[in-house]
Amino acid sequence: MRHFDEIHALSARRKGGDTALEALLSQPKRTQELAAIPDDRWLSCMTKCVFQAGFNWKVVDSMWPGFEAAFAGFALDYCAFLQDEDMERLASDQRIVRYGAKIRSVQQNAVFLDDFAASHNSAGEAFAAWPRCDYVGLLATLKKRGSRLGGNTGQYFLRFMGVDGFILSRDMVARLITEEVIDKTPTSQKAMTAVQDAFNLWHQQSGRPFTQISQILAFSIG
Repeated sequence: MRHFDEIHALSARRKGGDTALEALLSQPKRTQELAAIPDDRWLSCMTKCVFQAGFNWKVVDSMWPGFEAAFAGFALDYCAFLQDEDMERLASDQRIVRYGAKIRSVQQNAVFLDDFAASHNSAGEAFAAWPRCDYVGLLATLKKRGSRLGGNTGQYFLRFMGVDGFILSRDMVARLITEEVIDKTPTSQKAMTAVQDAFNLWHQQSGRPFTQISQILAFSIG
């Protein structure tokens, strides 16, 4: 496995130099910023990512004001108590994408977020407090306790909210394979632990957030 400086140099050459590469990188939110995000915004973004999975993102974006209205602004105390009759009503609501299982996931994820926040003052504080060195543990929690939040859906949700982490894109996985961190797209706990260990080491070497490490790895390929 290369030192991170070598991978950074590869990406810089592909993207036209250090300055050009830096302009492409994202900055995750600070702990205080994450903690200040209201619960309803976590559920809103979570829902958008669920509905966009396997669907046209632009269509979901264009319909989003309708989603916000249909789900009462994604207030947890409203969404967590949606009943079967509400699901039937929403399944025929033309303001949203009428996909029954994904509609039901809103209620399930509202319950999850409420429970996730139980040991903190808010969901934002719970996400902010999660240790970066166990990012794969957070992904596993989303998959196990949330609804339809496995795979890239949970990863994109966290990235869009500003949580520092990685996305296992095709190019990023290709770099991890080249560096012999993994030998294929990681699905097992062992493989995910290997990815976490590599990111922890590259963070120590570079001082960069996981978000930027992830992007730099991907840019070294694509």
